[in-house]
Amino acid sequence: MKKYILFYTFMALVLSISFISCEQDELDPTSVIKDSQREENKFDIWIAKYYMAPYNIDLKYRMEDIESDMNYYLVPADYNQSIRLAKLMKFLCLEAYDEVTGSKRFIHDNYPKLIHLVGSAAYRNNGTMVLGTAEGGLKITIYYVNALQLNLTFLNTYYFKTMHHEFTHILNQTKPYTTDFDMISGIDYVNDSWNSAYNETTCLQAGFISPYASSESREDFAELLSIYVTSTQAEWQQKLTTAGAAGREPIQQKFEIVYNYMRDLWDIDLDELRSVVQRRQGEISTLDLDNLED
Repeated sequence: MKKYILFYTFMALVLSISFISCEQDELDPTSVIKDSQREENKFDIWIAKYYMAPYNIDLKYRMEDIESDMNYYLVPADYNQSIRLAKLMKFLCLEAYDEVTGSKRFIHDNYPKLIHLVGSAAYRNNGTMVLGTAEGGLKITIYYVNALQLNLTFLNTYYFKTMHHEFTHILNQTKPYTTDFDMISGIDYVNDSWNSAYNETTCLQAGFISPYASSESREDFAELLSIYVTSTQAEWQQKLTTAGAAGREPIQQKFEIVYNYMRDLWDIDLDELRSVVQRRQGEISTLDLDNLED
């Protein structure tokens, strides 16, 4: 019994000392958990003026884990290259739709609210590059920013065909296209084997506007639209000539559905959009891509 009394007395003494000690210690009022803060630079201010204000689009060029696909080895986008690409995207893509539709409303209401720039390419296991991704209608990621070259073929291949392609997916999610499109090439889609199944010539002869278009119908649809608006009339016609009679017929059948879809559901004439894009492409030499004071 005495052992228990001594034990309880000892524990009471320990708790009393601890209580007094806690009362005497003052907590540091400064939290150890800090919000990430950064000072806005000129580019941030420019983005707020030319992307956020008119379109409600946020352009992220800093590397953020939460925005990046951790399945790939990626590097941040270069600051100066990001400025150049941001200006080109506004001029060649966003404002091209503004011109065709007569206002900024179409892009404001339908374009993803986040454009994420990544400096490097994202490479698949089959050796091909991911040029861009669209996620749930909310975000477009553009890769390979640090390699930016002011060459139209390069710009269209790595950036602007991708932007039109990914935007097409988002429009399709909002307003689906007719399932008649899926039936034209039907069982000829090859899924992930597209890179080994076709090259730039054989895909046309098989009825696909690009090797990637042969992967599945929704990619076929987006490739037709994006390649059409970023190609000159001569370039498009050359593809149809290369396709031959067998390949040309399904390409034209599918493109007619794409054309009618944009005209009837979105009130956009793809011929007019292509004309505006082509004219603007011819004007990029007049742009000041480095100065943020405009």
